[in-house]
Amino acid sequence: MAEQEYDYDLFVIGAGSGGVRASRIAASHGARVAVAEEYRVGGTCVIRGCVPKKLLVYGSHFAEELQDAANYGWTVGDLKFDWPTLRDAVLKDVDRLNAAYTTTLENNKVERFLERAEVTGPHSVRLASGREVTAKYILVAVGAWPVTPSFEGAEHCITSNEVFHLPELPRRVVISGAGYIAMEFAGIFNALGCHVTVVNRSETLLRGYDESLRDRLLQITMARGIEYKFNSPFDKVVKREDGCLEAHLAGKPDPLVCDLILVATGRKPKTPGLGLETAGVELGENGEIKVDDTGKTTCDSIYAVGDVTDRVQLTPVAIREGHAFADRVFGGKETTISYDCIPSAVFSQPPLAGVGLTESQARNAFGSNIKVFSSDFRPMKNIFGHRPERGLYKMIVDAGTDRVLGIHMIGPEAPEILQAAAIAVKAGLTKADFDATVALHPSMAEELVLMR
Repeated sequence: MAEQEYDYDLFVIGAGSGGVRASRIAASHGARVAVAEEYRVGGTCVIRGCVPKKLLVYGSHFAEELQDAANYGWTVGDLKFDWPTLRDAVLKDVDRLNAAYTTTLENNKVERFLERAEVTGPHSVRLASGREVTAKYILVAVGAWPVTPSFEGAEHCITSNEVFHLPELPRRVVISGAGYIAMEFAGIFNALGCHVTVVNRSETLLRGYDESLRDRLLQITMARGIEYKFNSPFDKVVKREDGCLEAHLAGKPDPLVCDLILVATGRKPKTPGLGLETAGVELGENGEIKVDDTGKTTCDSIYAVGDVTDRVQLTPVAIREGHAFADRVFGGKETTISYDCIPSAVFSQPPLAGVGLTESQARNAFGSNIKVFSSDFRPMKNIFGHRPERGLYKMIVDAGTDRVLGIHMIGPEAPEILQAAAIAVKAGLTKADFDATVALHPSMAEELVLMR
């Protein structure tokens, strides 16, 4: 088929962060672009993920802030929380963002199909309406989907997709899993006055984060009233006549009685039913699309970016991958992506964040040739709140070169502080560079340049 016979230069399946960025940049290079999205423009992060979840985190923080207000001289009346007000405000902002992403595509003359699309060949896509279109290149950016459980009664549970639409605030919540999604919602529900129990198959929460921070978060959240059941896989869930749920755990004689069970046990690339096999696109064991360093699949005309590749499931990574793809294929720029020193955060309560190697990772890589600096302190913010919770910052350093290998922290505003610190780690700065920087006082961030 001659190039001019294609309907589009680029057809994107999925209008999330990565797909929208790729569409916009490709169009700016003069490409004829179309994108298909079966739900809403914006993707997981904007519609049912990190953005609305962060707004819920902000809303839940007021429970603590209002309690502290009296100690700062404020007279606060009877405190009352209304879940529908917060829920509807969050969903209204989701509507705003959906419209903003849609406008971005419109302004860049990207044609939109608000329906499902499936690959039918190396250069062809079939829409749910039955229309088949062709494109020189196809980009798959459909993201990932919550892993659903297979135990008896799983239909009575919800995932993070549905949690933003709850008709009312549950009194008792059981959360399955102990990853970042589980810990963030555990903090939200706990702060809003729910009784929260976190149930995990293993004995580890937030796998991949620094062990000291994980231990500190466990201590603090237990003190705040969150209960944990480790090494406790689900056996079954039973819905009682009164509407309550019973979570039966393997090896436990008594079930957990609750009003809501949230399953947060990970996310899986959303590739089933995409028809990728018709174009010879190879998938991995988890259903992820296998790609090379440029995002190209095993079919030369089909690329993939974002969570569907299961490399790094983070929105900023998907955006960079989508941008780099468009620059390479349509802009003639040899743009590369570095997956080294990607900062990440968990908006738990308190939040934690990290960049670079953890202490255990550094010891595995460098043996005893590392230095670990730390600051264990009580944030000034907690003093009038009469909370004994302490923050913890850690810096991992290569003893031979003095280069900072990683920074990890837990405490108020840790993610905001880490973003700037991540630049220093990415740039390969040394501990001496931090030591030579004058502290900004009084702040929590100054602890980064005071560790000795």
